[in-house]
Amino acid sequence: MKHKIIDQYYKGNALNAYELFGAHLCEERGKKGVRFNVFAPHAQSIQVIGSFNDWSCQGYMMKRADEKGIWTLFIPGVKEGDMYKYRITQATGRVVDKMDPYAFYSELRPNTASIVVNLEYKKWSDEKWISQRDKNFDKPLNIYEVHLGSWKKEEGQEWVNYKTIAKELIAYVKKQNFTHIELMPLNEYPFDGSWGYQCSGYFSATSRYGSCQDLMYLINACHKAGIGVIMDYVPVHFVKDDFSLSYFDGTPLYEYEKPQDADSQWGTANFNLWKEEVRSFLMSAAAFWIDKYHVDGLRMDAISNIIHWHGNKDLGENEGALYFIKRMNYNLHTKFPNVMLIAEDSSDFADVTKPTIDGGLGFDYKWDLGWMNDTLKYLEKDPIYRKWHHHDITFSMAYFYSERFMVEFSHDEVVHGKKTIIDKIFGSYEQKFSQLRTLYLYMFTHPGKKLNFMGNELAHFREWDETKQCDWDLLTYPIHDAFHKYFAKLGDIYKKTQALYCKEYDWNRFEWIDADNEDENLFSYMRKSDDRTYIIILNFSPNMYKAHPFGVYDNGTYKEILNTEQDIYGGTISELQKVKAVKQECNNKPYTIAVDVPAFGGVLLEYKKRKPSVKKKDGKKELVKK
Repeated sequence: MKHKIIDQYYKGNALNAYELFGAHLCEERGKKGVRFNVFAPHAQSIQVIGSFNDWSCQGYMMKRADEKGIWTLFIPGVKEGDMYKYRITQATGRVVDKMDPYAFYSELRPNTASIVVNLEYKKWSDEKWISQRDKNFDKPLNIYEVHLGSWKKEEGQEWVNYKTIAKELIAYVKKQNFTHIELMPLNEYPFDGSWGYQCSGYFSATSRYGSCQDLMYLINACHKAGIGVIMDYVPVHFVKDDFSLSYFDGTPLYEYEKPQDADSQWGTANFNLWKEEVRSFLMSAAAFWIDKYHVDGLRMDAISNIIHWHGNKDLGENEGALYFIKRMNYNLHTKFPNVMLIAEDSSDFADVTKPTIDGGLGFDYKWDLGWMNDTLKYLEKDPIYRKWHHHDITFSMAYFYSERFMVEFSHDEVVHGKKTIIDKIFGSYEQKFSQLRTLYLYMFTHPGKKLNFMGNELAHFREWDETKQCDWDLLTYPIHDAFHKYFAKLGDIYKKTQALYCKEYDWNRFEWIDADNEDENLFSYMRKSDDRTYIIILNFSPNMYKAHPFGVYDNGTYKEILNTEQDIYGGTISELQKVKAVKQECNNKPYTIAVDVPAFGGVLLEYKKRKPSVKKKDGKKELVKK
């Protein structure tokens, strides 16, 4: 037995409990087989049953390894690919067959057996990527959120395969200028419609898409192509199905004891995050995907339900759960300092992205759900009424620097009758596209890292359905194809424009030109780097503004590098503008530029600071002011 892991496990500090628990191929006393270890302190007895003994009613009896609840057994002759379950005589005397909580692979639903696998992958070749990756604070981070089962379907197959989809998915992601893929949960789960967020196997890569080795191939291929991989992780709740964690040994081993605490709003069971063994289980599960599968980040779901009981601020803070999340993030950062931890948190709880040593929760990023809700709420309105809601757009910058925010349009925004991003926008078919292009100019020039769900880049009108692939035939329609190209161009500009990602959490890098022009539905602001300034103008009205004045600090020429109404992107404008500043105060700035702003359109202008000339005088270099 691995005594150090056991000690850390009981203290709630284990990051590697999977090295002890589960089914491990090994050799003992000259015989090859599998060592099984499981935690079930209140069980009366446990048998291992499986394909290797024809699921016999008289399985192999496990023995208690310690007084606290670990059971163990070595079975010679068991090999990779064999299926097994634990037949537990619970504290109540009830006999139930359970999956292994630490199973590394499982049967395809509706079957529930655990499967013995070897997680050693000899084809990893991403050492350079792993050594150079970081948290991307001063790098472009443009994430493509993917539900692997519905991105694209293979002909005649219910599911794609991790390995066979790799080449096409990676090529597409690179062409669209994403930097990372975020995969919706790949842990095992029984109900397709939960998308993986109602989990049964926390260490088990879902068999829907192939083998563990196939998933490793996909991630390795992403890294070789320069694409990072983030995986969704759910440390809040688990399924109540009898084969899984629920009342594992006949007692609430993983869930809270009180039903009012244990029962979640999703019909699942909330983890008892006050219990040390549960903390070790969840911390180890998080570390497992980083260690064994080389993921570059974890996006943690429903963190508001950790912060407050049932995610309800009125019920108060869950102090034990907060202590857990701080401990987990601290330990993960210590062991994997270059891996991102991202919070999906709808609360206004402070210091989510502040380091734990400074009293924060220790996440690297937090989704800006307020920005998403306010922005989409504004665009749903008739432009006539938008002036009364002008600060739905400007409000985000009032709080942006309180956390390290990520702006996102995720899967949650395009399901359950909410309409897709384009379909939420007020107006005619053509007006929706014009405003969608302007919306995305706003998104990519707003401070904060970016995330979009698959289909957003196609201007999807149909809500997401996990049983159907994306509507790729939309690209046969010129207006959708043009938007698809526009979206890729935005990603290209974002990746190549330092002012849009470097030091973006420094308030000196963003400045409003005019945040208060509600009568014209106009917004204008600057993004700055050391040697360049970018002017962004957004028009959410149906009126075109010719030679509209905007204040700037610097004299010189401002070159338009993107116009949302360019003909190549579905608009009518063929030539981009060059505007020269004049010495005239505007918006409390010394110079003015006059810019043509299209109806429902946006423009992006670049100003390069001129370097002073150098001439020699008496053999010495001398700066010449221009």
